[in-house]
Amino acid sequence: MVRTAAQGARRRNADGGARAGRQRRRRTPAARRQARRRTDRCRRGRVIWFRNADRRWPFLWQDATQPPARWHGPAEGPAQYLADTPDGAWAEFLRHEEITEAADLAGIARTLWALEVPDDEPAASPQLPADVLRGGLASYPTCQAHARKLRDTGATALHAPSAALVDGGAHDRDGHVLVLYGARPDLRGWTCASDARPAQRLLGLVRPL
Repeated sequence: MVRTAAQGARRRNADGGARAGRQRRRRTPAARRQARRRTDRCRRGRVIWFRNADRRWPFLWQDATQPPARWHGPAEGPAQYLADTPDGAWAEFLRHEEITEAADLAGIARTLWALEVPDDEPAASPQLPADVLRGGLASYPTCQAHARKLRDTGATALHAPSAALVDGGAHDRDGHVLVLYGARPDLRGWTCASDARPAQRLLGLVRPL
C-alpha cells in the first residue's frame, strides 16, 4: 500500500516486513475479533477505483502541468482520472494513444494501480448528450466548459460514463470514470501489476478516439 505523498520514501527490512526486531506473537481469539472489527470499520465507506500510469511516476498528478483532457482544460489540473474496472483503466490508455493493432502492445510497460477512494465526497454528474460524453477530441472543449461550470458551483469530483469502453464493455455493463480535482495526497494505492501491458482482447472493447 502506498500513499501518493510517500512514494519513494519507504524503507523495509531484509525479509520485507515493515518493522525489524519484533517477535511475532500469537493473538488471542478476542484480539482477532477486535482486529476484524477494526478492519471492517476501515473498509466501510471506501470504494476501489483503478488507474493506469507511467511506471516512472507517481500514480496521481501533483500539479497543474498535467496536459488537458476531457474534463479539465489547460492549467486546470491536477485532475485524477480513475476507472471502475482494470479494463476501463487500460481502455483509457489505449484510446488516448490510439493503439489499435496487437503488434503495438508488445512495447507497453506500465503500472496498474488500485486506489481506495472515500465514497462520502459528492460527485457531480455531467448533463450532456451521450455523443458528447463519449465523443472524440472535438467534444473536449464542450466537456471542459461543462466541468468548469460544475467546479464553479463547488464540485470537487465528477462521475461520468467511460468514453473509452464500448457500451457493455465492463463485463456486460457500461464502464464509468471518476474524476477527482486536486492533488489528493492522502489517497492510498496498491500496485495491481507492474511492467504490465493490456490483453489483446481489450482492443475490441475500446471506442475509437
